Amino acid sequence: MIKVGIVGGTGYTGVELLRLLAAHPEVSLEIITSRSEAGIAVSDFFPNLRGHVDLIFQQPDIEQLARCDVVFFATPHTVAMSLVPELIAKGTRVIDLSADFRLKDSAQWEHWYNTKHTCPELIEQAVYGLPEVNRDAIKSAQLIAVPGCYPTATQLGFLPLLEQGIIDSSHLIADAKSGVSGAGRKASIGALFAESSESMKAYSVEGHRHLPEIEQGLSLAAGHNVHLTFVPHLTPMIRGIHATLYATVKKQVDLQALFEQRYANEPFVDVLPAGSHPETRSVKSSNMCRIAVHQPQNSDTVVILSVIDNLVKGASGQAIQNMNILFGFEESLALNAIAVSP
Repeated sequence: MIKVGIVGGTGYTGVELLRLLAAHPEVSLEIITSRSEAGIAVSDFFPNLRGHVDLIFQQPDIEQLARCDVVFFATPHTVAMSLVPELIAKGTRVIDLSADFRLKDSAQWEHWYNTKHTCPELIEQAVYGLPEVNRDAIKSAQLIAVPGCYPTATQLGFLPLLEQGIIDSSHLIADAKSGVSGAGRKASIGALFAESSESMKAYSVEGHRHLPEIEQGLSLAAGHNVHLTFVPHLTPMIRGIHATLYATVKKQVDLQALFEQRYANEPFVDVLPAGSHPETRSVKSSNMCRIAVHQPQNSDTVVILSVIDNLVKGASGQAIQNMNILFGFEESLALNAIAVSP
């Protein structure tokens, strides 16, 4: 059994970590931190955890955190990089759900996040935690950067095509929709029920922070730089990412067979039968990514549909999937819950 700590446990990714880790047979939850809620019982803050999590929110304490085998950071961007170096120096493994260590180019990171990176020396050490690509590297990592939600759905959709050089990588399009929980658990006018209900809108069309992360992963898959047009949308649902991906096919192959073969041994990627249209509700509260591939009117355009739960496979579930790989547990341990319906 391993000792686990969580830094920043009051947001949506924090409560998802707690919900999933509380049922993990190889985990002992030791400490959960929150500067704003220190002294409050977790089960008072999140009543769904009553009877499952018997912890009190505490102020972050490096010495206490360092006694854990692994520490998750479920914090806003820029918080992890202020504490991670000390934990790494003490030999504690870190799984960061923020974007602090996702990008390999620190200058690019500083451009998109409008602040200076305080420990760029750790960026190269960090392993990008997309198991379907980096499983072997994850096994020996000390610092894991968990992919974002949009990047997870988009990369899993494009990967088989780029790895085989089947599509024109100079003109990729990702039209992606997210539920309001993707914006985090904070007071925001745009996330109010009266503002987001019965409406849908695109945002950050000029450039979204997840764009460089997605292009970085897709470029590695292709073996050269790719160009992606990425347009995110806010939709009136709580959970879910639906990514509709477009590319031009350079050579005709059996696309259905290609996807089925690429993900045949992946426990959390489900390639649906030809002609399917995956729904976000089919992955709600689960760690599954469901994918369908189409070639409308037998044209040279391929359309990939990729759906995930942004809080599970797009965040906390994928973080635990990484933890399972890191410590040699069965990869699906505590992650096999069936999606909630309705």
